[in-house]
Amino acid sequence: PELSAAQKRRLAPEPGYADQAAAIACGLEDARQDGSLSREVVFLVAPPFSGVEQALACFSGPGQSGSIEGGGEEWRIILPPEALSFDDQDACEWWDRQDLSRPWVIPELADFWLRCLSGLALVKELFRRVANGDTGTGIVGCSSWCWRYWDQYLENAQMSPWTPAPMDAERLGVWFTRLASGSGNRVVTARMTSDGQYVLPLAKPDDTEKRKYSTFLRDLAALSRGNPGVALAIWQRSLRARPDDDAKLEEADEKPKKQSNAADCWVVPLARLSLPAMPQSKESVTGFVLHGLLLHNGLDMDSLETVTGVSIYELSLVLSRLNRAELVVCDQASKRWSVTPIGYPTVRRHLQSWGFPLDQF
Repeated sequence: PELSAAQKRRLAPEPGYADQAAAIACGLEDARQDGSLSREVVFLVAPPFSGVEQALACFSGPGQSGSIEGGGEEWRIILPPEALSFDDQDACEWWDRQDLSRPWVIPELADFWLRCLSGLALVKELFRRVANGDTGTGIVGCSSWCWRYWDQYLENAQMSPWTPAPMDAERLGVWFTRLASGSGNRVVTARMTSDGQYVLPLAKPDDTEKRKYSTFLRDLAALSRGNPGVALAIWQRSLRARPDDDAKLEEADEKPKKQSNAADCWVVPLARLSLPAMPQSKESVTGFVLHGLLLHNGLDMDSLETVTGVSIYELSLVLSRLNRAELVVCDQASKRWSVTPIGYPTVRRHLQSWGFPLDQF
């Protein structure tokens, strides 16, 4: 049986982003001090679901992120306008109204443009100002798909982006342990449902207990391509309440008295996990829709029609089908459609098979 909703929230909760914001701020400040970062504006490029956008949104409040990298000043969040169609003059005037002289941050650049002629002006003007040094200290977060487009569109911009390191098996293990323990130091034990091999806690060099460890975290890091949000979504789906009935556990665990305390949770092997699959289709419309959603970090129906040229009627059919397959989801508050974390690996492979330009992560 799968874990209850309460158990999942306890053992694999959604992360907070204040610590990540502080880590970004400290990393950038260290880079400025050692001379490896000399630009006033730094671009942080990461795949979707990496948490960079949410972490940068935390910069607006008082606290560590505001006091370290901003020289003690509070960061100002620059939000996109409601309508993104501008000519060059209007785009210039819009940026003139934004105070870029004090520390500022854009959590996600993908929210500032649409892939149509009148939807490019805001980002083009921002790149021009940054390249000319016409702004103060700033941080721009950008999805790797959005960056791929603009890196080719403005080849001479040369913004030298920074990016977080991918999550390897050890980093995932440390992160999952921290999420499950909350603010405490509780040791969480996770074992495979099939054979009882350990996933958590991570092995320590001086560990005297002779435990057999699974390759689950290594395989998960490979499947998710080091993407933390994707890895967490798969991890949440893989957790179970007890081992398989026919699982061959270690002798000590076979005793009823010990088996109940043998693990906080159990983990299904990735080969047996049911992950979203792409619905079969002979047309490339599905690819255009998914590529548009990734380029813009999610879109509402009207904007998606603008960037893809697909009618609202056909979009509703395609999105409904993808939603049933768990590949996309609609935020009910904003009415924006976006790719799901757990469906992202499938979506990326589909776009690759159809020859769409991919991000470089």
